[in-house]
Amino acid sequence: MITYAALSPHPPLLIPEIGGERIRDVAATVAGMQQMARELVDSYPETIVFLTPHGNVFSDAVSALSESELEGDFSNFGNHNKRTSCQNDNELLQEIEGRARSTNINFILLDKETALYNQLNPGLDHGIMVPLYYLQEAGLSNVNVVAISVAFLSLLELFIFGTLIRNAAEALGRRVAIVASGDMSHRLKDEGPYDYHPDGQRFDAQVEKLLAAGDVQSFLNMPEELRENAGECGYRSLVMMFGALDGRKFSSRVFSYEGPFGVGYLTAGFIPGEEGKSLLQALRQKQKDKIRASRENESYPVRWARIILENYTRNRTILPLPSDMKELRGQKAGAFVSLKKNGQLRGCIGTTSAVYGDLAQEIAHNAISAGSRDPRFAPVEAAELDDIIYSVDVLGAAEPCSREDLDPKRYGVIVSKGHRRGLLLPDLEGVDTVEEQLYIALNKAGISPSEDYKIERFEVIRYK
Repeated sequence: MITYAALSPHPPLLIPEIGGERIRDVAATVAGMQQMARELVDSYPETIVFLTPHGNVFSDAVSALSESELEGDFSNFGNHNKRTSCQNDNELLQEIEGRARSTNINFILLDKETALYNQLNPGLDHGIMVPLYYLQEAGLSNVNVVAISVAFLSLLELFIFGTLIRNAAEALGRRVAIVASGDMSHRLKDEGPYDYHPDGQRFDAQVEKLLAAGDVQSFLNMPEELRENAGECGYRSLVMMFGALDGRKFSSRVFSYEGPFGVGYLTAGFIPGEEGKSLLQALRQKQKDKIRASRENESYPVRWARIILENYTRNRTILPLPSDMKELRGQKAGAFVSLKKNGQLRGCIGTTSAVYGDLAQEIAHNAISAGSRDPRFAPVEAAELDDIIYSVDVLGAAEPCSREDLDPKRYGVIVSKGHRRGLLLPDLEGVDTVEEQLYIALNKAGISPSEDYKIERFEVIRYK
């Protein structure tokens, strides 16, 4: 059972040996952490599951450390003496892993050897170490720790994963506390790690209000743009935590909030109570409705890309072009086919100019490649097809230009130097400036910004 859940900030300056005199500027957070820690310890958990955004975070999988003994220190923050070690709950991890397999959510267990071989972190990160310090100060002892890193999966998948933690704990009869580690906006001041943005304060105020009210549904419906503008690192941890609390009523309390250094520090606790209403079914239905609306309103190029990939994935055959799409036969152009699953990129392959006989063949070949040959992703499986949303970009002719002629919302860009070549489509989420657009394109091409490279721009017609 879940005995307690908490949101914990994690700036290392909350550790007296690291923060020094600056810890006086976060006195409210220190007091809030101490209150939260006492309540959690008093719930008598056998295991604490930490959900951290600063561990080994992947785009397509949740991960956890699997060594029997977990160790961590603050050497990255100038303190080599503050170390800790604790026992892992591998039985709980195995139970979660089995349940994750049955829901098609990727869950990776990382031992020390695998982590080091892949240049990953084999130990506890500061997202765990900071709240663990306060828990130990509150008298925590003889309690196992599970270190789970969040992932850039959809919010629905993260919420479902949270339910798997709860179900695994109940199956084992384990008393488990959840700590969602995360800071709020990093854009409260220009002196913070990011530039100031007014949505930073709006985000923090809204999260504080919703957590105090225990309004999970409104929290899950917070606009993505608001979250992105805020530059936060705690939202996904909280989504997973609320998944672990799903189906239970709970009382909530905000212990503290402040942002003296340009980053919001919010501390809160949640005490589970009797059975309540589950949100999971409603979240799944919302996702289904979104997919259905996409299918009902899709354009001819998108419908063609979808039926081509669906049939190829299921039957390894290519269908003939339907009669109502014959207009694609009369065009020739480069095209990119993009696949998204639960809001995350699942594949994208294209041609910068016409390579095949006509636009119908261009889209068909690139749809199959996007779903089966994008080296960044595993091939799309049949079980995923109902969750994929498609878009097709038909490219106009590229023209030479200078940096001043670019507009990342209107024009895509091609950079080239010799045989090296990088392309970036226009109007991409998170690419708002010419500098960002060129940086990504150059990085894809393996071209240094200091080199004398060629720039071309192009327009696209984007079909959805």
